[in-house]
Amino acid sequence: MTVPTPMSRVDIATLIPHSAAMCLLARMDAWDERQIACAATNHRDTNHPLRTRSGLMASCAIEYAAQAMALHGALVGRALGTAASPGYLASARGVTLHRWRLDDLPLAPDARDELCIRAERQAGDERQVLYTFTVSHAGLCIAQGRAAIVLNATAPS
Repeated sequence: MTVPTPMSRVDIATLIPHSAAMCLLARMDAWDERQIACAATNHRDTNHPLRTRSGLMASCAIEYAAQAMALHGALVGRALGTAASPGYLASARGVTLHRWRLDDLPLAPDARDELCIRAERQAGDERQVLYTFTVSHAGLCIAQGRAAIVLNATAPS
């Protein structure tokens, strides 16, 4: 995987359709034409936009991964000199959640209390893209699965 200069949350927010608190990624660490690695540090935030009264449920890992996929699409498009196609998460399949919640994960022993998000493009064309993803914390897998993204679609009303 190419290791460019890491991209900050501020830069990420200019490339994905999420802004303010809904931009969940703290930074992008590396990417190439097939895959991306990002990190997030807001999973314990009591004001997290996806948090419920029960906490930040592990299913929210899918949104972290979807944002990494959106960033990957934008970076690939920029590298090719084209605008990124708007996309929508069409399905998440084969998802395995290894925890109930993200906000109560044990503190990492190395003090890097962050979620590591990886997404890898498996196939795609101008209409859809299929990714696999993993979300981990302190070296342990928290969530994994596949996601289908529909491109150039009109947003549902």
